Amino acid sequence: MIKSIQLNQAYRLLNHGPTILVSARHNSKQNIMAAAWACALDFDPPKITVVIDKSAYTRELIEASGTFAINVPCVAQVDIVRKVGTTSGRDLADTDKFAQYGLETFSATEIDAPLLKGCVAWLECKLIPEPQNQKTYDLFIAEVVAAQADERVFSDGRWHFEGFDNLRNIHHVAGGTFFATGEAIKSTI
Repeated sequence: MIKSIQLNQAYRLLNHGPTILVSARHNSKQNIMAAAWACALDFDPPKITVVIDKSAYTRELIEASGTFAINVPCVAQVDIVRKVGTTSGRDLADTDKFAQYGLETFSATEIDAPLLKGCVAWLECKLIPEPQNQKTYDLFIAEVVAAQADERVFSDGRWHFEGFDNLRNIHHVAGGTFFATGEAIKSTI
């Protein structure tokens, strides 16, 4: 049920401010992390920004590979978001977060990064190097080179969650509490 999205509408996948998961791969290493500070930046070509702390293992992979993916998780994945957002891939000696938590992935179409199954949207991104912004503000700018969404909840350039409560996007507020389109939810871990 995944459908490609016109790049001139890719910003709509992030414009409502959901918590996201950032995934990246370089050589045989891969990781995924939660992020709340991401937004659309431009339409044509589509660009996004995301804040990724200097200490994040995913950041190392992004800087090495020059690519990353934005995965837009849903209510059904709130515990996954909490898990990957509270652990570091650096602390997993012989594995990665995907294997550690049994996360299923599929391949991106334009970049080499894992995409997390079960999300409701994915943006494949190529880094636009801005060393000063990255160093000073932890701010990464990227061009979106491919975008996909679950057509059950995103079609005709719009989100529509009616009848799909478990597929609503989530928004982290603090301490493991999330909101989903006006509905508060609490992580069980």
